Amino acid sequence: MPLKPCLNKSLTEAGCDEAGRGCLAGPVFAAAVILPKYFSNPLLNDSKQMTEADRYEMRNIIEKEAIAYGIGQASSLEIDDINILNASFLAMHRALEQLKTIPEFILVDGNRFKPFKSIPYKCIIKGDGKYAAIAAASVLAKTYRDDFMTALHQKYPGYGWDNNKGYGTKKHREAIEKIGTAPCHRKSFQLIAWDLFHQH
Repeated sequence: MPLKPCLNKSLTEAGCDEAGRGCLAGPVFAAAVILPKYFSNPLLNDSKQMTEADRYEMRNIIEKEAIAYGIGQASSLEIDDINILNASFLAMHRALEQLKTIPEFILVDGNRFKPFKSIPYKCIIKGDGKYAAIAAASVLAKTYRDDFMTALHQKYPGYGWDNNKGYGTKKHREAIEKIGTAPCHRKSFQLIAWDLFHQH
């Protein structure tokens, strides 16, 4: 299924998506992108379906060709404070704030959103596989977050964040049990798998 170029032909639309919602560590990132009306590129897809090399190549193209784009994040402390859902909305709002062109409509990946200013919006489940602007936002959110976690790995090398990017892999959870948590772990998340407890 090719990506649809837009929902409203006559409006300036921004696509919005986040990355890292299910991670145990690090911020949640979001991106907002306004693409030219009939932008299309064969590489562009839901970022989870793309190779890492294609995502970075696509990021360069999006940043060159987009009418506007913005990146936002909410920290692990904010996630612990207001919960991951609200932190995702906060990151999306921060990304939308960065847009140099104000959108007339927002396409949001997922099924929930907190209104931004008074701009009309539509939530689209699996929208990153349906609309070009949401797919573009998913690529930016994912690559910027991956870069952030790779840099964080230099500071806290014990958790394998250069590979798992903060997701709860077996190696990551075992490292938490062995060396404890880092300041950027999300303390409100279940950081150690229950089956690790029951093995002792």
